[in-house]
Amino acid sequence: MKKLTLILFIALFGSMTSFAQELKFGHVNMQEVIFLMDEMDSAQVVLEKFSSELQETFMSMQNEFQSKVSNYEQMSANWTPAVMEAKTQELESMQQRLQQFQASAQQDLQRKQQELITPIQTKAFEEVNALGKSQGFVYIFDISSGSLCFFDETKSVDVTEMLKKALNIPLDKKLQPQQPIR
Repeated sequence: MKKLTLILFIALFGSMTSFAQELKFGHVNMQEVIFLMDEMDSAQVVLEKFSSELQETFMSMQNEFQSKVSNYEQMSANWTPAVMEAKTQELESMQQRLQQFQASAQQDLQRKQQELITPIQTKAFEEVNALGKSQGFVYIFDISSGSLCFFDETKSVDVTEMLKKALNIPLDKKLQPQQPIR
C-alpha cells in the first residue's frame, strides 16, 4: 500500500512538474509600447495644440488684467470714491475669473488627455490579450506599472518587440530621453 501511495505521489508530482514547465510567462513595458504607437504621436500633437490654445487664452486674459491694473494705478488718484470702488470690484472680479479659468483649463486638459489616450491604451491592451492567447502565454506582466518587484529575465519572454510588430511600430523606434512617460 505504501509503495502504491509513493508511486501515485511520484506520478502526480512528476505530472505537476512537467505541467509547470509548460507554462509560458512573458513581460512587456506597456508605457514604452503605448508611447511609441503612431496614435500617441497624433494624440500628443492634438494635446499640444489644445494646451497652446488654452495658454494663449489665459495669456490674453492676463494681459488684459495687467493693463487694467496699470490703468488703475495711474488713474486712481483722479477718481471719485464711487469710481474707485467700481474699478476695484472690476479688478477683483477679473482676478477671480483668471483663477477660475486656470483651474478649468487644467481640468479640460486632463479630460482631453484621457479622451485621447484611453482608446490608444485600449488598443494596446487588446493586442496584448490577443498576443498572449495566440502565443500560448499564461501571464504577461507589465513591468512599467511597478507592480512587479522581481522577474527573472532568463525565464521570462520579453514580448515588447512582438507587440510592437503587431501594432506596426518599427522595431528600431525608441523613446526619446526627454519624452515624459505618464
